[in-house]
Amino acid sequence: MATAPLRVELASPEATALFAEDVSLAIRQGDCLCLSGDLGAGKSTFARALIRAIADDPDLEAPSPTFTLVQAYQLRLPISHMDLYRLGSPEELDELGLDDALAEGAALVEWPEKAIDLLPEDRIMIRFDGFGDSRTVTITAPAPFIERLERSFAARAFLERHYSRPVVRRHLQGDASSRTYETIRPEGSDPLILMNAPRKPDGPPVRDGLPYSQIAHLAEDVVPFVAIARWLRAQGFAAPEILGEDLDQGFLLVENLGAEGILDQAGKPDPERYGVAVDCLAMLHGKDLPGPLPVGDRVHHVPAYDPRAMQIEVELLTDWYLPWRRGASVPDDERAGYLDLWRVLFERLESAEKALVLRDYHSPNLIWRPEKTGLDRLGIIDFQDAMIGPSAYDVASLCQDARVTVDQELADALLDRYVAARRDANPDFDEPGFREAYAIMAAQRAAKILGIFVRLKQRDGKPGYLRHLPRMEAYISASLAHPVLQPLRNWFTKAGIGESES
Repeated sequence: MATAPLRVELASPEATALFAEDVSLAIRQGDCLCLSGDLGAGKSTFARALIRAIADDPDLEAPSPTFTLVQAYQLRLPISHMDLYRLGSPEELDELGLDDALAEGAALVEWPEKAIDLLPEDRIMIRFDGFGDSRTVTITAPAPFIERLERSFAARAFLERHYSRPVVRRHLQGDASSRTYETIRPEGSDPLILMNAPRKPDGPPVRDGLPYSQIAHLAEDVVPFVAIARWLRAQGFAAPEILGEDLDQGFLLVENLGAEGILDQAGKPDPERYGVAVDCLAMLHGKDLPGPLPVGDRVHHVPAYDPRAMQIEVELLTDWYLPWRRGASVPDDERAGYLDLWRVLFERLESAEKALVLRDYHSPNLIWRPEKTGLDRLGIIDFQDAMIGPSAYDVASLCQDARVTVDQELADALLDRYVAARRDANPDFDEPGFREAYAIMAAQRAAKILGIFVRLKQRDGKPGYLRHLPRMEAYISASLAHPVLQPLRNWFTKAGIGESES
């Protein structure tokens, strides 16, 4: 459904290039941008600037497709630039491969009037009017695109409050949440990161009148990120400095800690870097728990990783993973038995050591900084969902990395290294209790992630996460080998999830 047209005034060719840059951060796979207007109105200028922004190459050759009719670019978002002015008949549109282009990426279509009835109903119409340097742009599009574009304009406005000259904005990444990130390149300064994290609307109530996000204590705005980042930095850890913030709109300008990760050149865990990562956890878990954390005129209270949060997470396995795997829902009695086993295990965790749980402490969120020394070599960038819970959780997150396989020999060495560091710092450290909590939290985390990865595919249209399922199945099988998990292991075996998956 289209919204009311959005109009943008562009005073110069430079403004057109900035507009194209803003649009480049709003388009998604499947978007068909139809560019209309008279000759010389700026359609090709806009298209060329948008393609160069997506390619992150200001010198990229982007010739007009006037004679070739279509020009394809294999970029991070593949782009097909089409010019229909010389189209012999509307039916020739099929020969240009528009459907394939939209399945793979996005399309820019000049002179869409030549085949308007054959273009997608959810097309994005962008009309350019005016000659010379200034022009008016009118955008008529479905509501989701308008919302993304207005969000991109808001990000530009946020940056303009911090810089007197326009900065270069480039897509960096998105993740499994609604957050997106950009690389910001101010003139004459080092690159920074823009976090774009709009406040999440509460979902429907799922239990006790509360949505899933509140029960699982997921961050609903950027305040927790700011609070935890500043606390970590105060404790001596390399979390990014917050350089600018709009807490209401959900924009943060943060230090760029670098792009080098903790994997080796072959994409496998680097033992030295993982060792430093586990050393950071040992140091973190020796710190006092954070109290109320002020952020501007607000206060962030780090929530507890309580049994209710843990339980709703493990339910993701029976709500999403098993039904997808079996092609049928899980019977009520089987599900009840599963949850009863977890309740017993969660009771055992009540006496486990508690610490700040960063919750996503694994390779995508850990930055290697070889120019630094000691624990400062490890940058930590994702912690907005942090809670107070069993210290074993983040150790399991690292040793059973969801995105890359950590072989059992390295995982055992990392676990032993962590235990040795804790015992050196505190002779009373409860090693057996920690190893039991480690097994429980590793299994709990794996059960949750199996469900999340299937949910990302089934609900959110992100099938790429399914490739990680065999790894998580192997991890959960290894965790279930601990004696305290024997009853749960029996349930998994009966459910058809067990040693056969590893």
